[in-house]
Amino acid sequence: MKLAVLAALFGSAAAFAPAQTGKTTTALNAFESELGAQPPLGFFDPLGLLDDADQERFDRLRYVEIKHGRIAQLAFLGNIITRAGVHLPGNIDYAGNSFDSFPNGWAAISGPDAISGSGLGQIVAFVGFLELFVMKDVTGEGEFVGDFRNGALDFGWDKFDAETKLSKRAIELNN
Repeated sequence: MKLAVLAALFGSAAAFAPAQTGKTTTALNAFESELGAQPPLGFFDPLGLLDDADQERFDRLRYVEIKHGRIAQLAFLGNIITRAGVHLPGNIDYAGNSFDSFPNGWAAISGPDAISGSGLGQIVAFVGFLELFVMKDVTGEGEFVGDFRNGALDFGWDKFDAETKLSKRAIELNN
């Protein structure tokens, strides 16, 4: 018992010890002032993907980051909506199966009540179509990397001032 009390005493004293600081470097990173590098993390590249990278490589990785972040947000939103009980009306196939007759989440893809393999194939083909032909700057009119409006969709973006646009882009990157 005395040993346990002594160990607890020494363990609590460690909370008041000065924190060790990591190694500091004087090497400047070329991308530390890019959009998205903001507190509390600042420029965050834990895998070193941008070590010795040029602007073209940074733009490509930023493009992929934005595209996949948007896809993840849409997938999450779709999962939340279907779990809330909101489904498309009508039937999903000619056999008369309605959209709400299939389970939510991963159970809709694999399991006893999952959609058929051909249905899953159609979903994969549709996502591939979006990846190759829609979710990119087709016209070359993009204001920034990740601008997929292609001269058609606006939703009021052009009405914002430059500072608001930068703020909204930073919020998207950090979410």
